[in-house]
Amino acid sequence: MRRALVLSALLGLLTGCAGTPSDPSGTWINQTAIDAASKSGKLREALLAYGPNLEWQLDSKNHQASYSNGFEKGDGQLSQDPSDKKRWQVAFYGSKQEALQLDGKQLIQVGGDNWPEQRFVRPEQQPTAQTPLGATFERALYGSFLKGTWVIAEGQGQGSKVSFQPDGRIEGMPNADRYALCLAGDCAAMTGNNDSIWLQQGRQGREYLFQREDDQIELFEAVNRAQADEMPEYQPGQRVWLLKRD
Repeated sequence: MRRALVLSALLGLLTGCAGTPSDPSGTWINQTAIDAASKSGKLREALLAYGPNLEWQLDSKNHQASYSNGFEKGDGQLSQDPSDKKRWQVAFYGSKQEALQLDGKQLIQVGGDNWPEQRFVRPEQQPTAQTPLGATFERALYGSFLKGTWVIAEGQGQGSKVSFQPDGRIEGMPNADRYALCLAGDCAAMTGNNDSIWLQQGRQGREYLFQREDDQIELFEAVNRAQADEMPEYQPGQRVWLLKRD
């Protein structure tokens, strides 16, 4: 009887600890942006609305915090708020700081002058220590935004089945074995409000603009409207492929 009471007390203690986590260590991804993009089909619009940060990697033991916005990466020093164990501060080089807060199973990046509040969740499986910063978000996005099997309804390879793998591999697409979605940076600046995808085979590749609506994707030639001495400014040209989800 005494042993049962001791075990019951220990279980209660463990359950209490598990229910009030205060250590944010690990990888967190912007699942809200992924869900919004997957539902609407508008990738850039979702990233702008719910970003800009897409992933955090936190290590409370070593006081380290890193973030990725799909193009830039930043490293800062992580410290806990002495008055609230669920609040954390990230100090970057110079005067820039970010406030983080644990809210149940979510990590909140507190809103500031530059952007609104952002919410992050832990991925279903924590990545290994060797996983590059930002890769976990990218994998989750690819697995949701382009999930399933697609059939080429129009264009080269008509009738073929195409599969976009979460790790960036593509199967069934003519002259392409890798792909990458544009998340931010130069590719976004050159395509404006248009979504773009990079298709590559071996060392050769090129960008296409695309529109995803429900269960179909249209891929267009990326036509440069800028002058030779200006940054490229791509606009949709001729439609190259029409893919429909099988």
